[in-house]
Amino acid sequence: MRKHPKAALALFAGALLCAAPQAGALPGLTAAAEAAPGAAEQIAADPPYDVLVFSRTVGFRHSSIDDGIAALRDLGAANNFTVDATEDPGAFTTGNLARYEAVVFLSTTGDVLGDAQQTAFESYVNAGGGYVGIHAAADTEYDWPFYEGLAGALFHSHPAVQPATVEVEDRAHDATAHLGGTWQRTDEWYNYRTNPRTTAHVLASLDESSYSGGNMNGDHPIAWCKDYEGGRAFYTGGGHTDESYADPAFRRHLLGGIRWAAGMTNADCRPESGYTSYFDGSGTTGWQQAGPGGFTLADGTLTSHGGLGMLWYSAEELTGDYSLKLDWKAAGDDNSGVFVGFPASSDPWSAVDNGYEIQIDATDAADRTTGAVYGFRSADLPARDAALNPPGEWNTYEIRVTGERLEVFLNGVKINDFTNTDPARSLRQGHIGLQNHGDGDEVAFRDIRVKHAGTPGPDPRTGPVRGVNGKCLDVDDAGTADGTQVQLWSCNRSSAQEWTVGGDGTLKALGKCLDVSGGASADGTRIQLWTCNGTGAQKWAAQPDGTVRNPQSGKCLDASGGTWNDGTPVHLWTCHTGPNQKWTLP
Repeated sequence: MRKHPKAALALFAGALLCAAPQAGALPGLTAAAEAAPGAAEQIAADPPYDVLVFSRTVGFRHSSIDDGIAALRDLGAANNFTVDATEDPGAFTTGNLARYEAVVFLSTTGDVLGDAQQTAFESYVNAGGGYVGIHAAADTEYDWPFYEGLAGALFHSHPAVQPATVEVEDRAHDATAHLGGTWQRTDEWYNYRTNPRTTAHVLASLDESSYSGGNMNGDHPIAWCKDYEGGRAFYTGGGHTDESYADPAFRRHLLGGIRWAAGMTNADCRPESGYTSYFDGSGTTGWQQAGPGGFTLADGTLTSHGGLGMLWYSAEELTGDYSLKLDWKAAGDDNSGVFVGFPASSDPWSAVDNGYEIQIDATDAADRTTGAVYGFRSADLPARDAALNPPGEWNTYEIRVTGERLEVFLNGVKINDFTNTDPARSLRQGHIGLQNHGDGDEVAFRDIRVKHAGTPGPDPRTGPVRGVNGKCLDVDDAGTADGTQVQLWSCNRSSAQEWTVGGDGTLKALGKCLDVSGGASADGTRIQLWTCNGTGAQKWAAQPDGTVRNPQSGKCLDASGGTWNDGTPVHLWTCHTGPNQKWTLP
């Protein structure tokens, strides 16, 4: 399978910003004119790629399948991908699937693949392949656990076709960035057997009060994305009706899902909950402009103009640990940034002199370009380039503050890790702000939200812990008995290698905790799996140098010996930052 990172392509591609007028509440804040409903943003040209559309049905067959195939072919012709459509499960071989960047399950129903074909498709996803599920793709393969995890949720029931209000939760993903905050559609609205919110990133959900027959207790996801077993998975519940595939907004929704699944664009598809909105597009209560210039508020979007100034959130000073997320888009080679950790002030230079800026700028020096902590630390540029969407497309920052440590995630990928050592500054106390850099610099922002440490909600940081020689932290034979050995093993995405980074400092797998045997501190002490008990023997802290330390002992998680193969046990050892003590957490 070939992957085509988009970050370096068409660097200065423009974008058309859909705009709906809203009242400005601040000095320097203006409103823009309204664009046509459902207008699609202009996107940079993708390199050519291939998509397989699979529409075999063993149960109910949707009459809209033919319209769906035609619509996907049209989208491909206009957006540089080729569609091969089939109902032959024989297409699911390792060699044939390797030709495609994404496989679309278009209203498939029932058991559509045999055992060998399922194995081939699992290998395809494990190798980085993309999956797009449309409508009845959720009514498929009920007895195949891998597929249920890939799709995110399976069909339960549905009411009659009727109009409903779709609430767009994520306006940065390419499948939903063209939509407003709500989307009025007529379709057959599925109820699902489980709620995918804890394992997938929800892009849109249904307002169950807007139609009859919803049974998901008011939390009803209808489109979502997730990174899954090495690949990318996108699902939308729309697409029952023939008319769906003639709807420009729905077609653009499908295009965005395909582009993301195929690796043509990036997004943060980690599960998300527990965030409080500081700006949801409806107004700017709590924000103040410092300095010249300002921001235009339109279509739920703040867009910078003039400057040098800053729009800062005066309603709350953040203290302690927190996660700040926001979506941003540059029109071209534009300059802006996100400030954290500065005192309240009407002078924008106070943020420069007393806080830290996470830079947005496509072409400046390494410590002053996108993802850098401005003037202090460059981003990991290869990781940044692989995760970055080009000008004209939306990106998502997560800026995570833990003590005096600042981590930056771009579209879900960690690209910077900086620790403040300046006693005159503190990341643990201060305000947040958005820079409007100057005339000609146009950077847009959406959906600014904060999660404080301890806020209830599932921790999104679950996945493999990667160590020396590219191997993964592994529970021996997936055992769950207290005392089971923890070791290195070739990464295989099994449950024995799925670790959850807890907000309480734990690392959990298979429902138990990574544990220092006996709470000891001697070099060579066994590291094992044990029932979680809240003791210091089960607390772990990732360090900026890549080590993972047990604070109680002051020593590091270490792969034993001088060569590291499958089965190498891990133990406790004096920290020395060698390659066998470097770990990448989810």
